[in-house]
Amino acid sequence: MTARSDPPPLEAHALCFSYGRAPVIDAVSVTLGVGEMVGIIGPNGSGKSTLLRLLSGVLRPAAGAVRLHGRPLGDYTRRQLGRAIAVVPQDTVIEFPFSVTEVVLMGRSPHLGGFAFEGDRDVQVARSAMQRTGVIELADRSIHELSGGERQRVVLARALAQEAPILLLDEPAAFLDIRHEVEIYDLLRDLQREGTSIVSVLHDLNLAALYCDQLVLLKAGRVVRTGPPAEVITYATLTEVYETEVYVDTNDITGAVNVLPLSREYRRALQNRER
Repeated sequence: MTARSDPPPLEAHALCFSYGRAPVIDAVSVTLGVGEMVGIIGPNGSGKSTLLRLLSGVLRPAAGAVRLHGRPLGDYTRRQLGRAIAVVPQDTVIEFPFSVTEVVLMGRSPHLGGFAFEGDRDVQVARSAMQRTGVIELADRSIHELSGGERQRVVLARALAQEAPILLLDEPAAFLDIRHEVEIYDLLRDLQREGTSIVSVLHDLNLAALYCDQLVLLKAGRVVRTGPPAEVITYATLTEVYETEVYVDTNDITGAVNVLPLSREYRRALQNRER
């Protein structure tokens, strides 16, 4: 008898969605394995953030289905989803001047009863999340006093405090400098090794190539190509999808694909060479 394999942690099949008449997501399928990082890439307006909202259950597809461990998202309560999936949105608005610790402790809400207060373990989990994201020294500061990059790391710490096995991230390195950008993705790599499954929307193709196991390339709401970074990030594919000339090569140090956008001067030089 052949052993029955477990369903993937998160799987979307033939998703369709529109805000009006024109489809924003059109027959998109994604599969996320245990401890895997899937990167969602594509030009502005290609549907990346909308796809992430569909995967999290914030939006409901007009067609297709999202399954969590083989069951439709609709079978789960909001609290169950909060324990299973943590989300870092692209923009987070926090109206009140909560402290950083208070914001991170919000990530514990799926684990608390209706009016229960945080216990010692909740505080310990929150402090650990702040340490891992490098914001522990900001613990007592108001969230409104922070820079965009600091705030982004706090929001990531809040997601880590949920202790969810699945992370959905919409540009988690937005507003970060090079050092913190790499530190965040190194942290995500560590979480992968601990068994966390991650879907991340990225604009930076070099980060996508360096850290992601699989990529889904979108254009106008449809999947153009999916697979390992080296198979998706190619000169032919990128020039077609992004409609501009790029230089694509392999990094001698990392072995990953590197992408360099070309200025108008070099684009014209290439066009003249081809004539």
